[in-house]
Amino acid sequence: MNTLYFRYAVEIERAGSITQAAQNLYMAQPNLSKAIKDLEEDLGYEIFKRGAGGIKVTEKGSEFLYHAHKMLEQLDEMEKIGRRETEGARRFKLSIPRGSYIANGFTEFVAELPMEEGIEITVNETNTLKTIDNVVNRGYNMGIIRYRKDDEDYFEKYLTANKLEYETIWEFEYVLVMSKNHPLAAKPVIVGSDLKDYVKITHGDIEMPRNERRQQEEKRSSSCERTIYVYERGSQFDLLTNVPTTYMWVSPLPEKHLLQHQLVQRVCKVPDNLYRDVLIYRKDYQLGENDILFQKKLYESKVDVASAGVI
Repeated sequence: MNTLYFRYAVEIERAGSITQAAQNLYMAQPNLSKAIKDLEEDLGYEIFKRGAGGIKVTEKGSEFLYHAHKMLEQLDEMEKIGRRETEGARRFKLSIPRGSYIANGFTEFVAELPMEEGIEITVNETNTLKTIDNVVNRGYNMGIIRYRKDDEDYFEKYLTANKLEYETIWEFEYVLVMSKNHPLAAKPVIVGSDLKDYVKITHGDIEMPRNERRQQEEKRSSSCERTIYVYERGSQFDLLTNVPTTYMWVSPLPEKHLLQHQLVQRVCKVPDNLYRDVLIYRKDYQLGENDILFQKKLYESKVDVASAGVI
């Protein structure tokens, strides 16, 4: 079976029509139609239904296209194996949670790279499950995942099943961050009930395993909270600085971020507030100089933040 035809089918799905896909692929439309017909005959089922209104993906075709996408990604990775030795020093892909001490370590890492030699850097700030997928399936050098300590067993099994090496970077309690002008900023001791009259900022794409107890907690909290969902760190800092009734649960922040945005971070004792940041990479991946340099800068950033403490 010609895997080139897989690329044709994926392009037709993306373009929404055989005519447009043929143009995108720089080939004649009849040739593309014949290739897809040959592919469908080999498979024994239709991928697309043709009609007056255009093409539609069949139920079996949808399943085929899902696996075709995955196979093409794997083929691309296999083609890159021969280039890794020369490209390894010039290509760095990292997937991380939205943690300021991590971003700070990444910035310090980039500042030390010899840019004159040429390098391609990708950094994706995203949730834990997406980071695992990035490292397992999408060619990322390494990733950092964040989860609650009480989910540790789940993630250790999940990482082992996906053939990933992992090591703990930091175990910490989330702290509150808020404007210096927030009504709670000067309160000597903050407890969970103090937050009920204020607006919580949280990241909108968090994906974590939810047991029955966690689902009940989230249902109770969602019924009484005022929440703003954000998807990148810039928005959260703008809101915290300019809307003094907002607050956010975060990993401890570097002092320079607090000063830059006129924020304070405060301890607030609540249940189930212990988190863990874990570095992951594939078992078959050999760490290079850039990977080791990033780890060094990451740990230095963590130590700086941890040693500063939180009020």
